[in-house]
Amino acid sequence: MIEKKTVLTYEGLRKYEDELHNLKVNRRQEVAQKLKEARAQGDLSENGEYDAAKDEQRDIESRIEELEKLLKNVEVVVEDEVEVDKIGVGCKVRLLDMEEKEEIEYKIVGSTEADSIRGKISNESPVGRALLGAKVGQTVTVSSPAGSFQYKVLGIDRSGN
Repeated sequence: MIEKKTVLTYEGLRKYEDELHNLKVNRRQEVAQKLKEARAQGDLSENGEYDAAKDEQRDIESRIEELEKLLKNVEVVVEDEVEVDKIGVGCKVRLLDMEEKEEIEYKIVGSTEADSIRGKISNESPVGRALLGAKVGQTVTVSSPAGSFQYKVLGIDRSGN
């Protein structure tokens, strides 16, 4: 089975690499120290600190494995080279919500980087999918469980600009 590529911007790649480095270098050592201290207390069968440290160690190792798998199959979007004639991952788009008559701005990112509070929407979300490939001046219809919405594309920029 071919694994799906994870689409990331350089910002997203750096964030995950930094997290992985922190887990491997810092967090592993912290938990090893906690385990050492808990073992020094004697009987491990009723040692809550030991159990908590083992749980934390398991969680850290699980996250490391998850990040390594994600980073092994990554496709990085070079935002400075993104074409701005049509919407794609790495673009910053200005839209006019046709119903509300208000302008909104989104950055199109891969699904793992999506953060709607910061205006980052996934290329796999209903809005992101509908916008991909659209050009300035074009009106797109987004179908979602809450109904259909229309957005007019007002501008496309590289997200670094």
